[in-house]
Order: sequence, then C-alpha cells, then structure tokens
Amino acid sequence: MKTHMFFLGKQGIRMLLLLVCVSIAAFFLVSVSPVDPLQANVGQAALGSMSPEQIEKLEAYWGVGEPPVQRFLAWASDFFRGDMGISLLYRRPVSGVIAEKFANSIWLLAIAWVVSGVLGFCLGALSGMKQGTWIDRLVKGYSLLIASTPAFWLALVLLMVFAVWLKILPVGLSVPIGMEAAGVTLADRVRHAILPALTLSITGVSNIALHTREKMIDICESDYVLFARARGESNWSIFKNHGFRNAILPALTLQFASISEIFGGSVLVEEIFSYPGLGQAAVTAGIGSDVPLLLGITVISAAIVFGGNLIANILYGLVDPRIRRGGGSL
Repeated sequence: MKTHMFFLGKQGIRMLLLLVCVSIAAFFLVSVSPVDPLQANVGQAALGSMSPEQIEKLEAYWGVGEPPVQRFLAWASDFFRGDMGISLLYRRPVSGVIAEKFANSIWLLAIAWVVSGVLGFCLGALSGMKQGTWIDRLVKGYSLLIASTPAFWLALVLLMVFAVWLKILPVGLSVPIGMEAAGVTLADRVRHAILPALTLSITGVSNIALHTREKMIDICESDYVLFARARGESNWSIFKNHGFRNAILPALTLQFASISEIFGGSVLVEEIFSYPGLGQAAVTAGIGSDVPLLLGITVISAAIVFGGNLIANILYGLVDPRIRRGGGSL
C-alpha cells in the first residue's frame, strides 16, 4: 500500500512541476514574441490617428512596457487563487472562455480518442494474428502511410472531397451559419463535428495499431499459445483467451499517453475547419497577444495531457511493479 501511495505522490509532484515549467516557458515565449499587440489588434492606421494619451491607455491595457517577471508573478498569484484573469480579446473571464471553447473541443477529442483507440487495437490485433498475410501487409502499410501524413493535409483532403466535391458535409464551424443558438439541434452539432473528428481519428490509429501488432506477434509466438495451437484451439479462441487479455492493457496505456498527439492535432484541425474550439482559441490568443487567455489555455491543455500521461504511468505501474519501485522508467 505504501508503495502505491509513494508512486502516486511522486507522479503527482512530477505533474505539478511540469505545469509550472510549462507556464514559465509559455510566458517567456510570449514575452519575446515580435508581435506588437497594439498593431495586431488595433492596426497601424488606427494607431496613427490616436493621441498619445489614448495610446498610453492602450499600452496599459495590453501590459506593454511592464517587466515580464512582474507580470508573470502577478498572473501566477491570481491563477493559484483560481482567477485566470480577463481575456483581452473577448473582454470576458478567461475561465468562461475556456469552458465555452472546451465544451466544443471535447466532442472532437472524445470521439477521436475512442474511435482511434478501438479501431487501432482491432486492426493491430488482426494484423498480428495474420502475420505475413495480405491483411498484415495492408494494415502495416496503412499505418505507416498515416503515420507520415500531416494532419492538416488530411483535413484539407477530407474537406475538399466531402464538403466541396460531394457537398454532403458542412465546410466548417460547429453549428449552421445564421442559425440562432436555441434552434441548433444535437444532430447539427454532430454533423459539423464529423470531418474534424474523422481527421483526428484517422491520424490517431497508426501508433496503437503498430504497437498492438507487435505485441500480438509476441503473444502468438509464446509457448502457451503454441501449446494452445497444439491442442487444436482456433484463432478466435486463442485471441479471446490469451491475446486480448495480454494486449489490451499495454494498448490502453499507450492510448492514454496519445492524448497529447490528439490534443496537438486538434489545434491545426480546428483552424482548418474554423471549428470554435480550444485549439482555435489558442491560435487567436497567440496572434492577438492575449496573454491571460493564452496562458490559461496552455496550462489547462498541459494539465489534460499530463493527466493522460499520469494515468498511463499508473497503468504501467500496475502492469510492471518494477516501475513503482523505481526499477524501470518510461
């Protein structure tokens, strides 16, 4: 019991330190960014027509000229008290903006995570059971091709085929254009989420499929499976009694660790499909130098990613007790 508590405490402290490092790095990168927040949000022509007093007020609003360390300490102090600040672009609390955008993104992330995990495991298990056959070559070729395909390129191809040529799915956004919020149905939201979710699902299949394939090959070449084949067990019986139980937990841990890939891919995918989620809000905040919103999104996103990695580490610790004792590393 003490070993389990020590392992969980160690992982929790590690996650907290990583969040602190991420916030410091994000703030440093924003501080050295060449983007002028006044020109980016007001425009050079509008600045030229303003009085020095108006420009001074804008500089005070955007925090221009304040020491970076002072701004970071002030932000960190408020953040630890639960106040993420006010978004400079949306003129709303950062927590409210993140909650609204994340409610849209969770559709894509959840669907893509589940579909890519289930499909990747099934394809990998089938490929490993059929090693050397045309099915194995097809799955392996598909996985290697998808692994080398950029998510934004695949998104553009799906957009061109299904939205432009076939016209069976919407081009973008999360709801129909011009429709009031009260009139938007669940079917409308699902229909607008199909292409972004499909893009993330396809790109997330390859890693889990290739990993499960290798694991299943090792299982099929083990002594207990060879003995089961000698007794006349069918492939389905071998998979059900031996393959599934031994392959599912490593695949599950890898799937939790892949949250970072799906989350990172959603930034580009949401931007291409103009989907108003957390990824697009991060791009908007970065271009507009909205430091409070950008830092809030960065910390929350990092917490979600590190949370997935924490679950993966815990599952690895359950599989291999040496990791809990410090005898192994990830």
